[in-house]
Amino acid sequence: MSREYAERRIKEAIKKAGGNAARAKQQVIAWTTEDSKLLDALTRPHLTGIVAYNIERIMSGRSAVKEEPVADKPPTQEDEFGIEILKAVAASDAALFGQESNSVPMKRGRASKQHIDAIRQMTGKSKSKK
Repeated sequence: MSREYAERRIKEAIKKAGGNAARAKQQVIAWTTEDSKLLDALTRPHLTGIVAYNIERIMSGRSAVKEEPVADKPPTQEDEFGIEILKAVAASDAALFGQESNSVPMKRGRASKQHIDAIRQMTGKSKSKK
């Protein structure tokens, strides 16, 4: 009975939301605050997993809430490193991986006459052997 009840309420929420899944979800969540029967129908199949997770969380010590001081502290070296990474990502002239340098990457220059002559000699010899 509880599964049918949950399905009926979900269909009602979908109809009320005009087919919008996000609005239907919000409606069902709002109904669960007032309708314990609906909450029970929705959570019953997952109850063992929810309980097991929370028992494990408590036993492992992950449940302890750690309070951090509210007072402002000076930025650490790690904070500065993170800020530098964010600046590099946002920069339009950021260096490409493998092409890092202290300056903006330069365009490739033209080949020298000596280089061009050497390539022509190599290609010329390979043609003459055929």
